[in-house]
Parts: sequence; structure tokens; C-alpha cells
Amino acid sequence: MPEQRSIEVPEGLEGERVDAALGRLLGLSRTKAADLAEAGYVHLNGVQVGKSDRVTAQAVLDIELPDAPVPEIIAPKIVEGLRVVYDDDDFVVVDKPVGVAAHPSPGWTGTTVIGGLIAEGYRISTSGAAERAGIVHRLDVGTTGLMVVAKSERAYTSLKRQFKERTVEKIYHTLVQGLMDPLRGTIDAPIDRHPSSDFKFAVVSGGKASVTHYETLEAFRHASLLEIHLETGRTHQIRVHMAAMRHPCVGDLMYGADPVLAERLGLGRQWLHAMRLGFEHPSSGQFVTFESAYPEDLQRALDKVSAP
Repeated sequence: MPEQRSIEVPEGLEGERVDAALGRLLGLSRTKAADLAEAGYVHLNGVQVGKSDRVTAQAVLDIELPDAPVPEIIAPKIVEGLRVVYDDDDFVVVDKPVGVAAHPSPGWTGTTVIGGLIAEGYRISTSGAAERAGIVHRLDVGTTGLMVVAKSERAYTSLKRQFKERTVEKIYHTLVQGLMDPLRGTIDAPIDRHPSSDFKFAVVSGGKASVTHYETLEAFRHASLLEIHLETGRTHQIRVHMAAMRHPCVGDLMYGADPVLAERLGLGRQWLHAMRLGFEHPSSGQFVTFESAYPEDLQRALDKVSAP
């Protein structure tokens, strides 16, 4: 169903054009706001208004946001194991299972978070490229855990800004080979595409600034459980930084993990989980935090590596 919004015009917008006021109140582009007004979806104190009409302070703007068509590039398909942690008018937080991509991409034929949400009837923001509608950050196919997807244009704008300004709390847990020395620290090393290997990334001089903070939670005979705080969010950042420290994520064969250890622990992917996500709510301004427990395969591997 179309989303209905009623908003009282604040004093600061007195005399603004309808399209400009809508843009500021809802986080829409001015073009999108103008299109809504011209299509008859905007009323001021019960009277339909056009894009160039002026708003008055304390008047009530009623806006109907029609359901956006699903981009043809996104194939709606139910994703087994995709769990919705939180949902409201602005965003949905999901717990992504292994083997699922964030969004469609060239060569990927599997399921996606976006396709799964659309198949379940969730409305997704149309901001951004069609194949990445509503996506403000991503997790690798082989990484599990929390992702937030924007449902409203306002949320998309707000969340993109928060990720860009590095105010989002992104906490991961990873099991790495060996013992980190020191037990806690910061890895500040630029990352870019691997100079000689497709689909991989590496620490490269002149790459994009990449900062990873880590702390050892528990040390075992063959591996260590780390808590990771990402300051930046480069592709494969944790995996690349851990490999550069000669402590690859357990099970991450692409970045040099021991296949024998991975097989012994029953791991078919990297031991890496996005377990906490926090950000400012786009509407209320309140800082909200979400958490996720380890999935079964990671918990089983952790139990094995910690056994005496």
C-alpha cells in the first residue's frame, strides 16, 4: 500500500516552494518532490497543491508516497534464513545468512537481500542505482550478520551520510589464525584491488584509506577470537587486513587461511560475523543499536577450536 505522511510545516520553511519544502522534510531530491506534487500526491491543509505553490508555517502537508515499481534487474525471490530484526517506515534491519549477496551484480546468479525483502512484500527506497535500491552498505556473500536497508528516501539520504561521516557503529567478530601481537591495536593500511588477482583486494600503496581497530576477546591453541571495530568500510577490509598481519580469518582460503584447519572445523567460508550495528535513526535522531548471535556454522567451529 502507498505510504501516507502528514507533517506540520515548521516556522523555518515559511514561504518555501512545495517541492523545496518536501525535499527538506522528507530527504527527497527536489525533482522527486516536484514529481509527487505534479502527480497530485501532495495536499496542504486538505487542498491539493503544485510544486511551485508556497507553504505556510504550521500548515499540515499530507503526502502520499506511491509504491515504487520493482526494478526489473532485481529478481524477487524468498531467501531462506533471512531474518528481519527490525522494521519501521524508514528502514529494515536484517540478519543475513551465508551465501546471499547484498544486491544483484554481474555474474551473480544466487539470492540477494534486496530480492528477498521485495519477495516478502517490503517496500525499498528507490534511491541509488536500480540494482542497489535501498542499499547503504554491504556484506560479502560469505559473511553473515546485520545489514540495514533504507525504505524511505529520507532514510537513504541520512544513512548514506552517516556511513560517509563514519558515525555508524560497525562491530564484527572474527576468528583468526594464531595469536595477535599486540592483543589489541589498530591497522591503518590502504586497500585497493589486488594488482594481479581478480576478485581480490590487497594492502596497496596509494590505495583508499582503511582503518581497522581490533581487540582479542579470547585466545585458543590455534586461533584467536577478535572483536573488530571498522572505522572505514572497504571491500574485504577485515579479511585483507588480517591476512596482511599474517593472521587470516579462519576458513578464508582466498586470503591464505589454512585449508586443513578449515576442514577440521567444518568451515566452508571465512569465520566473520557482523554482530552489532548502531546508527542515528533518520526520523527520531535517537541512536539505535541492533545485535546478532553467531550462526550455527560459526558457533560449531568456535566450540571445536576452544575444546581442550
